[in-house]
Amino acid sequence: MKHLKKVAVAVVLFVAATGFMQAQSKVAHINVTELLAQMPEMKAAQAELKKLEETYKADIQSSVTELRNKYTQYNNEASAKTDEENQKRALELQGFEKNIGEAQQAAQQELGKKQQELYQPILEKANNAIQKVAAAQGYDYVVDASPGLGLLVAKGKDLMPEVKKELGF
Repeated sequence: MKHLKKVAVAVVLFVAATGFMQAQSKVAHINVTELLAQMPEMKAAQAELKKLEETYKADIQSSVTELRNKYTQYNNEASAKTDEENQKRALELQGFEKNIGEAQQAAQQELGKKQQELYQPILEKANNAIQKVAAAQGYDYVVDASPGLGLLVAKGKDLMPEVKKELGF
């Protein structure tokens, strides 16, 4: 009878432990930052943004050069001009400086908009691939293992190879 109780307790514990193990969620991880950096679409988007940024920089730099030239010209001619003309020129230069500052701000805003426009579909594509691979492999949670996001231990399944395969690279 005692032996039967021990066997019954062992069976109950085994069933309970098995049920507990099956009830636990499956967790995997992936370094999303690394994935995005390796995506060909991201490289193309970054190249496009860099080209646009260089265009804005060149435009602003030419305006700054023009402003410096006017400063030099106006300083050289200041002694030959009346106070009224010099004040008018100073106001013109201040307006020109203001326009350059506004152009810089507008360029930054345009770059931000373009970055969002280019990155959003790439982020969605990566997210969809991660979700598809995780679902196919039965994972309930996928943790972003990018450095600095709080993941301290990553002993679980790394989905990077499968997601890259899903994305075709």
